[in-house]
Amino acid sequence: MPAVSDAVWSEQGTTPDAIEAALRELLAERHAENGGYVPARVLNMVAFVESEWSGEIANRLRGVGRYHASRLIVFSYDPGRERLDARASVAADENPKPGELILLRETVIVEIGDRHLDDLLSIADPLVVSDLPTLLWSPHGHPEAAGALLPLAQAMLLDSVDEPAWHEAIDRACAYSARVYVVDLAWLRSTPWRERIAATFDPPGLRAELEEIVAITVRHHPDSTVAAMLLVGWLASRLGWRLESLTHRGDVLSGKASAQPHDIALHLEAAPEQQVRGLAGLSIETARGIHLRLDRGTGGLRAHRRDVKGNEREWTILGASRGEAGILGEGIRQALLRDPTYRPALRAAQAMLP
Repeated sequence: MPAVSDAVWSEQGTTPDAIEAALRELLAERHAENGGYVPARVLNMVAFVESEWSGEIANRLRGVGRYHASRLIVFSYDPGRERLDARASVAADENPKPGELILLRETVIVEIGDRHLDDLLSIADPLVVSDLPTLLWSPHGHPEAAGALLPLAQAMLLDSVDEPAWHEAIDRACAYSARVYVVDLAWLRSTPWRERIAATFDPPGLRAELEEIVAITVRHHPDSTVAAMLLVGWLASRLGWRLESLTHRGDVLSGKASAQPHDIALHLEAAPEQQVRGLAGLSIETARGIHLRLDRGTGGLRAHRRDVKGNEREWTILGASRGEAGILGEGIRQALLRDPTYRPALRAAQAMLP
């Protein structure tokens, strides 16, 4: 939602202390304008973006609905820039009515170049609100910059499918997770699939079938191998399977998981026809003949299930996808939460690396 009103400050050749002072003055001005304006105090977000893509990142952040960071600090990076310039704004989505409180969101855009990278932490430190959790996001890579800013952060937002090599993406996420809480958009895209699997086996009469699983096939966008591995890693970590390295067979990753009373055949297949990132389809088979298949479809997931008697049923799970804007918004929200299932799934995915 666009801001109804905002107060803006900018300065060329500025300093971190001057930016921080300007933010305090802008907040004071808004409160003096109307006592119903109060600063939101929930989350800092520090983003390191390439300047040529800063508009695209701004559009993505505008689409996150109510899950905006309270204070957003964007480092817009242009390697050849010599001067430190900044622009700050304090915005509200609506005007306060008598007796009503309206939250203010703060945004700082700091334009930097190569000469500022060695001082990145000292530039960022005065700009974050103390005692608030800080989420770090570096959507265009730049691991050196992300590493420099990591001491400020309690959580890191990443998208493993953006990594040039998917096996390196898993190792990198594991390394980050040892230092901060990791929110991986590749993981969040699989949420509807995980929810549907859990719901299928939730009835007491079907829970025993989890021990009877003998085969899993996951189809995925060619760039979303990580998402498929995380889904299998989730199942393995929740069900106590022992995993071994997968092997390449053309466009398919194959292997097995060891469990009692059955081993489980694993197949991860690229789906070139898939137009959007994420999963394309999933099938689970059990030794007693139950078969569950999920496929991405218009308006949601298309589900097909065959029971032990051979009876078949098909239906559509409406509204399963939240779109990329919704996934990014959920990623920001997750910085304030803790999903206990992600890290075990990530470690299991690492165990499957070829």
